Amino acid sequence: MDREQIKEHLKFAAELGVAGVSRDGAWRTRAGKVAPRQPRDDRRDDGHPATFSRSSAEALAAVRTEIGDCTRCKLHAMGRRQIVFGVGNPDADLMFVGEAPGGDEDIQGIPFVGRAGQLLTKIIEAIGLKREGVYIANVIKCRPPGNRNPEQDEVETCEPFLFQQIDIIKPKVIVALGTFAARTLLRTLDPISRLRGRVYDYRGAKLIPTFHPAYLLRNPSSKREVWEDMKVVRRLLQSEV
Repeated sequence: MDREQIKEHLKFAAELGVAGVSRDGAWRTRAGKVAPRQPRDDRRDDGHPATFSRSSAEALAAVRTEIGDCTRCKLHAMGRRQIVFGVGNPDADLMFVGEAPGGDEDIQGIPFVGRAGQLLTKIIEAIGLKREGVYIANVIKCRPPGNRNPEQDEVETCEPFLFQQIDIIKPKVIVALGTFAARTLLRTLDPISRLRGRVYDYRGAKLIPTFHPAYLLRNPSSKREVWEDMKVVRRLLQSEV
């Protein structure tokens, strides 16, 4: 990383509310994995085992194959170009869950590649991680027309695939980005402004709701709150819990 890149990184961290930097050597050496994964109960919320004989990458590939060229809900006939499944480390300790693909994601088939995705990458880097070291997915795998909010029947049809992704990856921490992701995972109608600031137990992981990067692009004053949430994420990743 050259001097200009360092300056840009520190500038963005300052915008998020970072008051200083750490000289801890442990934060210089990791490559997307903050701490060794600790043993935990490999059982889903419904009581069934959540173990897999295949590798995580193979298991995720099997889920993608199961989705196929999906026609399970009406979105397939409403201008969707392709399914946006998920991207990143299949054994990640940190997983981000967003709402649905946007226009750039629909074209590239990768979640969070537009302006909001670029901001998400900076947020990931602000806590000392790399984008390729985490896993990123959405509740909905197809773009709603005009980037409208997902409808309930679309969420109900698509969310089982997200749950499979979570159970395969078994992240230590899940960050729910925005109202729809948080509501889907927590089974609540509360707005993100009420949900954020707390840590929830979820499918063997700790779940942190926070504002969606797209919201931050419209409301940059909320970056401070996101930084507070991400400090909690960093602390949980460093812990042995």
